[in-house]
Amino acid sequence: MKTLRLPQTDIDAGNIVLGLMRIPELTDEQIRTLVGTARDAGVTMFDHADVYGGDHLCERRFGEAVAFAAGERESIQLQSKVGIRDGYWDFSTEHILESVDTSLAALRTDYLDVLLLHRPDALVEPQEVAAAFDALADAGKVRHFGVSNHTPLQVDLLKTAVRQPLAINQVQLSITHAPLVATGVTPNMQDLPQSIDRDNGILDYSRLHGITLQAWSPFQAGFFTGTFIGDREHYADLNDVLDELAAKYDVTPTGIATAWITRHPADMQVVLGTTKPERVLQAVAGSELSLTRPEWYRLYAAAGYLVP
Repeated sequence: MKTLRLPQTDIDAGNIVLGLMRIPELTDEQIRTLVGTARDAGVTMFDHADVYGGDHLCERRFGEAVAFAAGERESIQLQSKVGIRDGYWDFSTEHILESVDTSLAALRTDYLDVLLLHRPDALVEPQEVAAAFDALADAGKVRHFGVSNHTPLQVDLLKTAVRQPLAINQVQLSITHAPLVATGVTPNMQDLPQSIDRDNGILDYSRLHGITLQAWSPFQAGFFTGTFIGDREHYADLNDVLDELAAKYDVTPTGIATAWITRHPADMQVVLGTTKPERVLQAVAGSELSLTRPEWYRLYAAAGYLVP
């Protein structure tokens, strides 16, 4: 697995992040096995959110199941997200501070390595966010900050008040859900849906400003519509190419789908949402590959995108 120094931070982490969104269904022993398998494979970064499982449940399950030995906490990075409430979003100072304190207690840690704002709040007041971030940084409760699912202008708006670097943007990306890539391949092509700019240039903005993109749902066909891997009814051509390249590189189709993201020179991280240790290993194996340009574009075209 490729190790990255995340720009604007002092974090060295692999290009695979383990997301813990689905662990409530697991026993404590299964959680330890999942996390232990990831750590043995070189994964050091673990992704949470206050809303996962409802009311910090996933964070509590992780904190109860995974105990850190003396000095071990510094060898990993814990990341969480804040802002989604029941039916609305809340980036107020009070809510951010309260939620982070609850996350720290649930995770049984003194600090978060990264805190992300989880989806844009239409009522955001940058000064409110800045006050919360300053308090968290000054108290040593959060070391680095970022956003999730934010456009470049939304990031710029926050930066009018926020002093800390916004070093990460976690966004949805897979071979079949790649508008942030596809728009740039076919700019200015009238009547082509692929050319519609849906995110205001997140990819190029992030590369220009040293923001690490984290790809969530890396195997989802669309927005929570199931995986494209093995779905020959809708993605027969793509699965043919996945299988062919998997055989060539002696990995699984999951590994190739991972490699498609990590091959990009933006040095993205892939956030896995799996609860299966073997799936973690398959993704890690793929993250070490460097697909050729023809192979990368074959996958892209097989997913239904135009290469003009």
